[in-house]
Amino acid sequence: MRLRTLVWKELFERKNQVATGFLAILLGITVIVAIKNTSFYSEKAVARELDALGANVLILPKSVTLDDYYKADMQAEEIPEEYVTRLAASDIQGIDNLSPKLSVPVSVRDRQFTLTGILPKNEFQAKAAWKGAGVFSRPQGCGVVANVPGLTPSAPQETLVRKRVIETLERNQVLVGADAASFLRLEEGDELPVLGKTFSVTAILPETGTVDDSRIFAHLHAVQELAGKGPVVNAIEIVGCCNEISKGLTANINKLLPEARVVTIRQVVDTQIKTNGMMSRLSMVFLAIIVLVGGASIANYMYANVFERRREIGTLMALGSGSGLVLKLFLLKALLIGVGGGIGGYLVGTVLAVILGPRLAGVPVLPMPTLLLWAMGISVAITLAASYFPARRAARLDPSTTLQET
Repeated sequence: MRLRTLVWKELFERKNQVATGFLAILLGITVIVAIKNTSFYSEKAVARELDALGANVLILPKSVTLDDYYKADMQAEEIPEEYVTRLAASDIQGIDNLSPKLSVPVSVRDRQFTLTGILPKNEFQAKAAWKGAGVFSRPQGCGVVANVPGLTPSAPQETLVRKRVIETLERNQVLVGADAASFLRLEEGDELPVLGKTFSVTAILPETGTVDDSRIFAHLHAVQELAGKGPVVNAIEIVGCCNEISKGLTANINKLLPEARVVTIRQVVDTQIKTNGMMSRLSMVFLAIIVLVGGASIANYMYANVFERRREIGTLMALGSGSGLVLKLFLLKALLIGVGGGIGGYLVGTVLAVILGPRLAGVPVLPMPTLLLWAMGISVAITLAASYFPARRAARLDPSTTLQET
């Protein structure tokens, strides 16, 4: 009789036992897939919102404190703009949106405003020394991707001003905050004289509820020229990878720029690290449960199966079947249960995640095909590991001894 025929007879003649082991694997994989799928999109949504908060690492002059920065970010001290080149050209991992800025007080129509110089994205791309530095792309493991289907990005203009990163900004153009635009009665396309130079208002930024609403944003180099400051900045803001920050990103920047002060905005960083860590730990807990419960169920089923069928196994071996065939018989049966449980668990878990994910996590959840291989790998590994020792015991049975049992 062929091995394949024996395996199918095993599966269909003992349906209740097979169904019990299959159900244990199916339920476990279902739970893991549902959690993994939901947590993936939940982490992306959380990280996307945290990105909108702005920088989580600041590079400031040595004597400037974080309080000084938040009060006005126009402290008298400056740092060289050349620090941007050092950062962009370095091999430090985890640096995302890198935004140098220089803020100076200006008087416009008898009212004080803050003129903030920023570098647009195209300025970074134009510099040969900064090309390929990955400054504007998320490193792997940060929990954010550029476009996640089903997730609605934050308001583009609000995110841009909060990060001080925009695509293009000419030296004769300005972006005006909501409050400043309201007071000055400005609209897009209007002209605005600042420090003796006339700028074109390229955009009125939406209200953010921060000091940015009362600011005027211009090209960094234009602000440097008007203020007579030279190639300096007040601060360099970095949206860094939170995982890399926890691994020592700040220390690496300190080594690169020992003359500057590197400050981490812990509230932003800690929130993302704790959220991602909680999701990972929850997945690991359920993985441990499925290994214990599913593995124990399969092992118990296999041991009971071997014990109940000692005479059948002895007869099979007495008819010429070697121990290798018996071992393959049990392991192949376990393999089929594992594959079936993995595929079924993936399908059911994905359906649950797509249906319940938006209600539980508040974000759209889409199927993740990569979880199929992951689910099958875990289920097959569990069933084979749990079945190996019972199968080896069956293969070592003595035919003469088992046939003499009553």
